[in-house]
Formats: sequence, C-alpha cells, structure tokens
Amino acid sequence: MRLTIIGCAGSVAGPDQPASSYLLEADFAGRTWRLLLDLGAGAVGPLQAIVDPATIDGILVSHGHPDHCADLASLSVLLRYGPAQGTDLAPIPLWGPEGIDERIRQVEGSSDDAGLAPFAWSALAPGESRSLGPFTVTAARAWHPVPALAYRIEGPSESGVPATLVFTGDTDLSDEVVAVAAGADLLLAEAGWADRAENPRGIHLTGAQAGEVASRAGVRHLVVTHIPPWASVWGTLEQARAEHADATLARPGRVFEV
Repeated sequence: MRLTIIGCAGSVAGPDQPASSYLLEADFAGRTWRLLLDLGAGAVGPLQAIVDPATIDGILVSHGHPDHCADLASLSVLLRYGPAQGTDLAPIPLWGPEGIDERIRQVEGSSDDAGLAPFAWSALAPGESRSLGPFTVTAARAWHPVPALAYRIEGPSESGVPATLVFTGDTDLSDEVVAVAAGADLLLAEAGWADRAENPRGIHLTGAQAGEVASRAGVRHLVVTHIPPWASVWGTLEQARAEHADATLARPGRVFEV
C-alpha cells in the first residue's frame, strides 16, 4: 500500500497546505485501488493534481468537522458537473460516523439529496469491519467532542504479507485508539495540540501523546499529522520522537510505503 499526503493542516487549512486528507492506494487484481481518508477544507484542489477523483473507489471520513469533511461537497459538485458528468460513474462508497450525510447537505445549503448523489453513503459503527477491494477496514471509537472514528486498514504489501495502516482521526489519548493501532506498520496520528503544555481533555493529542500511542501500540512507523498552521511542527515532532524514535512529519505530497 502507498499513502500520499494530500493535506495535513489541523483545525483550518494553512497558507501552504489543505486540511486533513490522505490517499491510500494498493495494486490488486490488475489495477490500482484507491481509498481516500478524509477530505477537509481546501483538499479537493490538490487531490486533482494527484489522481482523477472519478477513479476513487471509496472514502472514509473520521468525523464531521469541516477540516475533515468540508470538501466532500466540493467533490460532489466536481463529480456531478465536471469531466465525469454523463459517464455513468457508479456512486462512490462513503463511510463514516452517523451524520456525515447531513454535513454534506449543510455545506451545500440544500435540504435535498442532490449533493449525496455521487456517493453510496453508509454509517459505520465502532467495532464494525468492511471490505473494499483489497482493503479491510475496521472502525474504532475516537475520543472527540463529536462522533468520531479511528480506522485500521489492512491491505497488500510488496512482501506479500498483509500490511496495516491506522489513522487516528481526531482523538484524545484512549485505550480504544491504542488497541486499534496495535502492531500497525504505519500509524497516521493527529497532534492537534502540537507541542503545547495545556491539553484540554477529550479533543486532541499532543505530539508527545501521538508518540505514546505509537510506543504503547508497538507500531513500526509513526507519521505525525494535523498540526495547526500556527504551531511548531518541529517542536511537535521532537515531542513525538521522545516517545517513539521512528517518527516523521506528514507534509503535502509526501508518499509513504506501507
């Protein structure tokens, strides 16, 4: 599997990067399968520079905050009125916690389901697993002020042994998130509180806590993401590496082999 960082800014898009969005790809059965993780504010633009959005096989959304799902409405417009118009494109599976469908309606400013037309929406519950092509997706409860999910995704690797990527979404430190990350090859962990000392409970991880999750879960490699544009990325990474030495930063355009 290959993970490409589309956007990694936390809370809002930054001057040089969109908000949360990541593309996971795997070659299987003679073609490339593509799974999109989140599509936050500003992400649909650079997504088009990397892949034709009409070739996406599925979308996972961690929760309903705009920095993780606002551009689903933009993607809907692109698929309905852009180059894919009239091509009989099958609805793209869209999975996430309850309420993501309503968020698309709200961003569109419409009470009908026109914005949902390009998607096959279905809510996921914590503990539920589903398959899509070569990917097996398992959801876990994240600790955030709104319904939120972390995801464990298993898929093929070049070695032939199944590889595992875990995406925390937005969450405070919790046993459930540590458990779902157990033994992962790559942990994509948010650090919305960056390197700050104050940490209100039930919202985000700090860099140190992202490293703690990786260390407690025994993951191989940690990728730190979702750092606000005004925060110190290097201070956050230093915190994470103090807890888990094999850690690096998510930056737009970076590709990680899983």
